[in-house]
Amino acid sequence: MSAVQDKRPVLVAGGGIGGLAAALALVREGYNVKVIEQSAQIGEIGAGIQLSPNAFAACDALGVGANLRAKAVYTEEMVMFDAIDAKRVASISLGDGFRERFGNPYAVIHRADIHGALFEGVQATTEGIEFLTSTKIVHVEQDDNGVTLTDAKGGQHEGQAVIGCDGVRSAVRQQYVGDSIRVSGHVVFRAVIDTTEFPEALRFTAPCIWVGPNCHLVHYPLKGGDKFNLAVTFHSDHAEEWGSMDGDPAEVQRYFRATCEQVQQILRIPKAWKRWSTADRDPIEQWTFGRATLLGDAAHPMVQYLAQGACTACEDAVTLARALRHEGGDWPRALALYEKSRVARTARVVLSAREMGRIYHAKGVERLVRNDMWKGREQERFYDALDWLYGWTAEKCLALD
Repeated sequence: MSAVQDKRPVLVAGGGIGGLAAALALVREGYNVKVIEQSAQIGEIGAGIQLSPNAFAACDALGVGANLRAKAVYTEEMVMFDAIDAKRVASISLGDGFRERFGNPYAVIHRADIHGALFEGVQATTEGIEFLTSTKIVHVEQDDNGVTLTDAKGGQHEGQAVIGCDGVRSAVRQQYVGDSIRVSGHVVFRAVIDTTEFPEALRFTAPCIWVGPNCHLVHYPLKGGDKFNLAVTFHSDHAEEWGSMDGDPAEVQRYFRATCEQVQQILRIPKAWKRWSTADRDPIEQWTFGRATLLGDAAHPMVQYLAQGACTACEDAVTLARALRHEGGDWPRALALYEKSRVARTARVVLSAREMGRIYHAKGVERLVRNDMWKGREQERFYDALDWLYGWTAEKCLALD
């Protein structure tokens, strides 16, 4: 019996962006899918995220590109300012030349909107999809023919395979890999404010980053320009535990006291912040085990400095579906091909994100080097440097020898 003829569901552990992308990709290939989410409802928290051309390429392959484009805010450039002296360090044009080079735009969007676009894509499927909420997976059993998941209440769920999309603290990864989360010590404060509150002189239609010693600030418009997303990051001076809580504005002010007046002006606006202590994991060579595999943050959690978490999760989903199609639904072979196609690329993103954090937060003479190294660079040279990341396509996603 082929995997598509097998009516048992593919079990997707987690209903976030990665889980919904995986579910949509699989349903479009003819599989039945059961999404198992530990929260009480399928939804997404957070604020703004950036969508690079590879994300649009993946979402086009998932059939939700048009929906996503209707909700996104398109940006004219990416700009880096020095947070100490307010000088422009570098800018990358995102206009016609960028779109011609990479085949897609660069945009910003609320996290709930990309989740919503994927969810609407799933809901448009009249059959083959089931959601189970308030259910936490704690154990996986498998044999040559299928898998059985056990949840925290003792319930069991049988299927053809399991896709672990259960985030940084993935239970599927813990069982098969058992490695540790790497708490970065970098803390992110996020807020969304009305555009009318944002300084008029700084209302750029662009993701703008103000880079400072051990800290930076990012802002860009959301919701058709009615809102602005703010994200500030700093190196905490005490031991952190991964997670989120409400943030104290006084803590932000303390870590940004050396920055310029423009940054100070922005930081005084939010009356409430959400605080995240960030984490990733060291890249691994194997995340597929028989009929179990990982996807998104469960496979390659990363710090935020390249804005690629959601983008690479959507790439994963497309690649998984293409691998199943290529291998005729043979799960072990398909999952091995999926893993082979994704490990090196996602490891490069994880490690590059860490390095970009160092560049953003440079101080002393390293700050001077950073500010000098992009001076006078032509746009095509920026595009060349980004080609490995933004040039991903669904058509060439499989690592075929």
